[in-house]
Amino acid sequence: MTPEHIHAVQSTWGKVLPIKAIAARLFCERLLETDPSLSCLFRGDMRQQGAKLIQVIDAAVNALSRLDRIGPLMQVIGRRYADRGVDDHHFGMVGAALLWTLDKALVHEFTPEVRDAWATVYGELVAAMLDAAATTQPGHVLSVDQKDAA
Repeated sequence: MTPEHIHAVQSTWGKVLPIKAIAARLFCERLLETDPSLSCLFRGDMRQQGAKLIQVIDAAVNALSRLDRIGPLMQVIGRRYADRGVDDHHFGMVGAALLWTLDKALVHEFTPEVRDAWATVYGELVAAMLDAAATTQPGHVLSVDQKDAA
């Protein structure tokens, strides 16, 4: 992850925040449309789950320059998801839903360079989650295909 990736993600995330409730709804709907089995990720009110999602993304985006601060959170999330039966394939689907949502939210500002930055950052954050999940489930390999987001 380069400083350019960090800048692209942080600057575009600032443009998503004003429509965060809409972005969260789009993400959740897209993810469940793509794979209904991922409903295990959503417990309780969908709006509250969407708000939590935005909080996690916001914390991660704001800490990109200091990954040591967000690492423990990614580990907790990774273990929690592993306990719920989420595997590597699901992380790829989440990444695709995230990229799709960003494309819808940012429209023309979601350039190929911005898409690449988000995919790179997501991949690195998920790697931390998968490392933690490996203590719960053996053998993880991450594959986020940007084409899945289209």
